[in-house]
This record gives sequence, structure tokens and C-alpha cells, in this order.
Amino acid sequence: MLDQTNYTPRLKAAYASTVRAALKEEFGYKNDMQIPRLDKIVLNMGVGEAVKDTKKVKTAAEELSMIAGQKAVVTHAKKSIAGFRVREQMPLGCKVTLRGDRMYEFLDRLITIALPRVRDFRGVKGNSFDGRGNYAMGLKEQFVFPEINFDKVDEVLGMDIIICTTAKTDAEAKALLKQFNMPFIS
Repeated sequence: MLDQTNYTPRLKAAYASTVRAALKEEFGYKNDMQIPRLDKIVLNMGVGEAVKDTKKVKTAAEELSMIAGQKAVVTHAKKSIAGFRVREQMPLGCKVTLRGDRMYEFLDRLITIALPRVRDFRGVKGNSFDGRGNYAMGLKEQFVFPEINFDKVDEVLGMDIIICTTAKTDAEAKALLKQFNMPFIS
């Protein structure tokens, strides 16, 4: 069994030992607090079929909890939209916000295990930054993660993954994620 008291995630240790020094040298930061770091990772699943069957949101929340390693929160509609047959407070999806060691563990599993399992994977787009140092990407299938049993999946659901950093610009955030071996195309 793994001793949790002295355990540090691999990417967190790499950040402390090599990534910080490389970023400080590349961008010429004067202060260590200027060096960008990971802030949080938000996982989001929108379940469009929840309008017909609300049990699908529950299954999505369970799968997202297995992937993230922490309980997912069910998101509800803020207002009614008749055209979409959505009523106020109807469950429509789920989300998880990861911070600390769980965030580093998830990013490590995403980069080394899940992304290479995506069909016809060549890399992730390098232009999906928001202008403030946050990176967003989408996955079409949730079973690229080894926690999900392919045989028990009754419906393929995609998910959004938003990686929030403390970087001020997209170039700094991209350099940070490249140091973590994020497979960017361009």
C-alpha cells in the first residue's frame, strides 16, 4: 500500500524541481511568485439527453466522480427555456473542480494515459487559450480514462476540461503546459 504521508504527485515534484527554474529563465522573472503555476482543473459534462431522462445525469455524475477521484456536483438549469423543453432547476449536467494533489494526479493521467488512448490522436490544439492563461479542451468519449469500464458504458458522453493557471498571458501558460509534456500540435 502507498504511504500517503510522504507522497507527492509526479508532476508536482517536477514543477518544484525543474519546471519553475526553466520558466524563470525563459521569461526572466525577478520574483518567484511571478512564475506561473497550475491553479485548478475543472471537468464538466453536459448531458443533453437529461431532458428526456434525468437518470442519465446521475450516471454521468458517477462516471465523472470515478474519473476525477472526487464527488461530482450536479448542475441545474437557471431558467426555463420552452424551446429546449428545459424547466428551471432541472438537472442538466455535472462538474468537478480539482485542486492540489488531485489536480496534479489528474493532469498526469490525462497526459500520459487518456490522451494517447484517443482514436486518431495527433496532439491537442495549441490555440485553445482564452487570453488570460487558461486552456480549454474537449473529449468526445469518457472511456479513454482507465477508470471507466467500457462494457458498462450505456451512452458515450463527452467532457470539457479547463486547465486554469496563474499565468498572465497565453504564451506563459503554453510554456507551463509544455513543460508538463502536454502534446501540442502547434
